[in-house]
Amino acid sequence: MAGAITIRRAERRDAAELAILVDLSSHGLASWLWYGAVLEGTTQTALEHGRNQLRCDDDRAGWKNASLAEVDGEIAGLVIGHVVEPSFAEEEAPHPVFEPILVLQQQTIGHWFIDSVGVYQHHRGHGIGRKLVDHELERAGARPVSLITESDNDVALGLYKSCGFEEIARQPSVSTDTYSKQHDWVLLTRSAT
Repeated sequence: MAGAITIRRAERRDAAELAILVDLSSHGLASWLWYGAVLEGTTQTALEHGRNQLRCDDDRAGWKNASLAEVDGEIAGLVIGHVVEPSFAEEEAPHPVFEPILVLQQQTIGHWFIDSVGVYQHHRGHGIGRKLVDHELERAGARPVSLITESDNDVALGLYKSCGFEEIARQPSVSTDTYSKQHDWVLLTRSAT
């Protein structure tokens, strides 16, 4: 049974743990992207590159917009949320696999966007994910809140729908030689309060 769950804002020194949890949240898609830095020779491992990226002050999906759930002093999960600024409409996907995600996210200009929610497997089933989502709903204030998840992630879809999110749109995923999971990306939005 989980102990008391506390939520705290992340600090730069949490970047390595954030990288692991972002990769977990994305089911390995983040480390797949980060591996490009290994191929370019700018880092030795994908997670090192993720850590370096998440510790940047100006990354909208970095440590400054992250919060961590702790159980008995152990980091158990994370959530990253931020406003989707109008400039995001001009973003380009770093790889074709991200194009359908970008198409969906560009429909959320002005919304609070939950970029990542991840909970370590051994901490799941104790309400941590819900606490992290509730934390972001509070941070969003009166804005609509949106997020994107996979169509085959029944646990996440159930959680988000129970928090008042509704499906807005879908895009089929794009596979690669090394990332070939077939599903739809699902955009969910909770109306402004």
